[in-house]
Amino acid sequence: MKACFIFNPRSGRNAKNPILLERTRAFIEENRLNASVVPTERPRHATDLARAAVDDGCTLVVAIGGDGTINEVAAGLVHSPAALGLIPCGSGNGLGRHLGVPRPGRDAFQTLLHGKIRSIDTGTVNGIPFFNAMGLGFDAEISARFSQLTRRGFAAYLGTTWRLFFGYRPESYVIRSDANRLETEAFIVAIANSDQYGNNCYIAPGASVDDGQLDLTVITRVGLVSALPLAVRLFLGRIDGSARVRRLRGTHFWIERGGPGLVHTDGEIHQIDANLEVKVHPASLRVMVPNTPPAK
Repeated sequence: MKACFIFNPRSGRNAKNPILLERTRAFIEENRLNASVVPTERPRHATDLARAAVDDGCTLVVAIGGDGTINEVAAGLVHSPAALGLIPCGSGNGLGRHLGVPRPGRDAFQTLLHGKIRSIDTGTVNGIPFFNAMGLGFDAEISARFSQLTRRGFAAYLGTTWRLFFGYRPESYVIRSDANRLETEAFIVAIANSDQYGNNCYIAPGASVDDGQLDLTVITRVGLVSALPLAVRLFLGRIDGSARVRRLRGTHFWIERGGPGLVHTDGEIHQIDANLEVKVHPASLRVMVPNTPPAK
């Protein structure tokens, strides 16, 4: 096996934990792997590094970082023979949690040696890839603000959400799929490949990364009184029971809004057109996962 480990030194936890880079190098040496460790130097650099690793004959390309780093590395591996390895050390770790991949201190490295390869679906919005979830509305605004923070983590995320909540107004959307049409005002429009954003916040309970479909969740108006019960439902995986939630499942979605605006893909922010096309690409990414994922 020839491998490449792509390390984002600016990822929040990596920047505070240089020991992780030392652990990576020690892991390679102890197991006598034919592997290199390459740091990223700029935004989207990890995608270029992943593609170069595939061209160099690597069969395993490992992302060491948060959801953004994983997104960039995975983007370079779609429809390639190489497998994506995860050492998830970000704030949310949505894809890693869904797949049962542990954190670095809980045998993530051992998964690379003793795991199995699972082929998963991927998604694109106007050609931009995502692997865990994408979103519009309040969802995207939170991601934009969160990306500017120097201190990350779940507490920072909650604080950012709370501060934005009182000034945000829902937008109007027309959403179409192969079988449905929905015209609505929405607080959040999220399209998920896995079942959660991260931190065990379940935006799409029951979603699976290998069912050949994407799960769309619309959260309509949310007021001060309804916000807390909805948040509780999100973390319990029970949002389907809320009258403020609509769910659709499909392979292709078209979304129209009032004008250009923000979207996020796995937490990464983009300014794109008013009209969005979202589609699934079945079994287009190979990922190394534990042989026996932990129970959720």
